[in-house]
Amino acid sequence: MGKDLKGKELGAGIVQRKDKRYVARYISKVSGKRVEKYFYKVNEAKKWLAEAKYEDEHNKKCIVSTQMTVDNWFDYWINNIVGDLAPNTIRNYKERYFFNIQPVIGKLPIAEVKPLHCKMVLNKMDADYAGSTIRQTFIAMGTMFKSALMNDLIPKHPMDGVRYTKPVRAVNDIKFLTVEEQETFLETARRSHNYNQYALILETGLRTGELIGLTWDSVNFEKRTITINKTLEYRHKQGYWRAGPPKTPSSYRTIPLTNRAYEILQSVYATKDTRKQSPALNQVLEFMDRRTGEKSSLVMKDLVFINWRTGEPAKNSSYDTHLYKLCDEATIKRFCMHALRHTYATRAIEKGMQPKVLQKLLGHNSLQTTMDRYVHVTDDSLRKGVQQFERNNQDQNGVKLVSGQ
Repeated sequence: MGKDLKGKELGAGIVQRKDKRYVARYISKVSGKRVEKYFYKVNEAKKWLAEAKYEDEHNKKCIVSTQMTVDNWFDYWINNIVGDLAPNTIRNYKERYFFNIQPVIGKLPIAEVKPLHCKMVLNKMDADYAGSTIRQTFIAMGTMFKSALMNDLIPKHPMDGVRYTKPVRAVNDIKFLTVEEQETFLETARRSHNYNQYALILETGLRTGELIGLTWDSVNFEKRTITINKTLEYRHKQGYWRAGPPKTPSSYRTIPLTNRAYEILQSVYATKDTRKQSPALNQVLEFMDRRTGEKSSLVMKDLVFINWRTGEPAKNSSYDTHLYKLCDEATIKRFCMHALRHTYATRAIEKGMQPKVLQKLLGHNSLQTTMDRYVHVTDDSLRKGVQQFERNNQDQNGVKLVSGQ
């Protein structure tokens, strides 16, 4: 028997999710597969389940409305079904749909979309877009049609067998600092007002939004941990700050602090009552906790890091602009904030951290993501590996190591 979030019995085949939607499901006697559909009202879920099971038992086929276009479905899907996703994910879905998917198949009846149409969307992008953007379009289109299939709008997924061929950015293209570059950068950054932010990412691997949204109630000095349960970003087009949940459910995590990270936070905490504070910090921003479906809040006055000059949080883009200036001063190749996270992960692997542990610390959904991005071999690790092999080989053969050999 299914239950709602308060533990109330809903009947066989119906259960309430954490996002408060109700799922009605049954096993089809025709196909042997599970069929399910989502609703916002339990009575609608019960009605659909009863009718669907009746039709299935009497071998009746669902008739899809030929009037619904891909445009119609996308509008409903993005506004009613995927609202619990991270804001950046929804933004990416919208951009890829309006720029790439809609011009090709937007006006087609959704029931008439075939693999050749989906492949056409991807082919038209091949000359002008990076492989990573084509992959985003592939994911957006696939997710949208999967939802249509689950809600009985189409009899078959139109992307079955469809693939994209342009390679996604290679691991070697992911920017991270060498040990020497990292030392040079930190020495240069030490004279800047953002030094603590940069140094903390290199000790924890935080995403930029997680760093900006870090509040003192998430710092436990006694246990020497920080808890990541929210993010903060500035929406330039709308002109306001927006709090939100971490990127994915796996991004909710508690990170043990290194001694250096602990020292950084202690030094920042010592100045929290004397720093300049803008009236903007009087805001309390609400957002939805994706784990519980309940509202949560971010108290701006409780932020760990704010701009020393304005008394407001530093915007994502201003960090990158400042980094470029520091790179030029340090005479190293320019990089953005996310490269500091990549550098943390690269150092962790170089120092022997297990990929599964690193996955948890970074908040990745899958181990494969961590392996693909960070278990690469740097020039320094190649040299150390060969030297280690040589030492072991000579020790086993009883050969004394001679300096300079």
